[in-house]
Amino acid sequence: MSGTSLHPRVEQALELYGMERREEALALVDRRLAEAPDDHEAWTTRARCLTALGRQEEGLDAADQALKLEPELADGHFMRGFALRRLSRLPEAEQSQREAIRLAPELWGPRAQRAEMLIFVGTKEEALQEALEAVRLGPDVVDTWHTMYKVAAFNSRSALVEESVRQMLRIDPADQLAVSHVTDREVRKPGTSAARAADLYAGALATAPGSQSLRADLDRAVYRMLRGTRWLALLCLVMAAVTVGVFPTGGGAKELPVHPGTRLWALALMALVWGFGAWRRYRRLRTGARLTVRSLVRRSFWARVVLGQATWATLCALLLVALPWSGRTVPQVLFWLALVPNLLSMTHDRDKV
Repeated sequence: MSGTSLHPRVEQALELYGMERREEALALVDRRLAEAPDDHEAWTTRARCLTALGRQEEGLDAADQALKLEPELADGHFMRGFALRRLSRLPEAEQSQREAIRLAPELWGPRAQRAEMLIFVGTKEEALQEALEAVRLGPDVVDTWHTMYKVAAFNSRSALVEESVRQMLRIDPADQLAVSHVTDREVRKPGTSAARAADLYAGALATAPGSQSLRADLDRAVYRMLRGTRWLALLCLVMAAVTVGVFPTGGGAKELPVHPGTRLWALALMALVWGFGAWRRYRRLRTGARLTVRSLVRRSFWARVVLGQATWATLCALLLVALPWSGRTVPQVLFWLALVPNLLSMTHDRDKV
């Protein structure tokens, strides 16, 4: 920013921008420019609003207009570089941030932006030095640590990555990037089940509810859980087939119909499989994870397919043991009707959510 005081409308527009009310901020700054088209701070604020709204070309034009009025405006060069970066014109963007640093070396913003661009248009060492300078100038600004995280990860500096995460959480315990990193680290530990992963992501999402990446991760974890129910269904199917003797071997075929007590015992075992393998696990999930199960089944075709296949296989298993079959032809047909669709689907529905 220049040393001149801001017009009240520009100040109010910046406040609205900080509240993420970008359209209102843009309308207000446009009113200011209608009465004072030579207000370079208003043009810079307009560039800020336009780039935030995804209108990068217009944002670049606004920044250029600010620099025509005030060529030594550091914030104007910063916003010009910001818009150029969004337009993937990285060499020009890096040069604009370099100029902003020359004019205002005490600002962390241009250094953070330049550090991230140097990953692609400079060297690893130069990017790291610029990121270190950014966090020195803005140690209590979460954005500088975001930059340090990205640069450190690119440089494979794991200790610096973890330090960046600690600092982000110190400044903002609900920071999406930091919460996502910590959660992913826990999920990737060996032996983490789908249910445990779903619980972790649901807890992280409760901390950072605006994170779309965490929401997508939770959906994937829940989908893994639903896929797992098919194994429970197939286990029940095999138990039912063994109980009824669907495929007798070596002349030791069971006499049909199978004794009611044997069939009742098989039903009890199937109930235990579902009770401990699915229902008990579902009831122990966090509320957010349970709600996601229901939501995903409504939203995702493949989630419904997986759950439907598990239900169908379990239903066939129940028919096998619940009815007093006197022949094996129909039970054999039921067995294959339950088994084949599940086996065919398992080979290609892993990453459908």
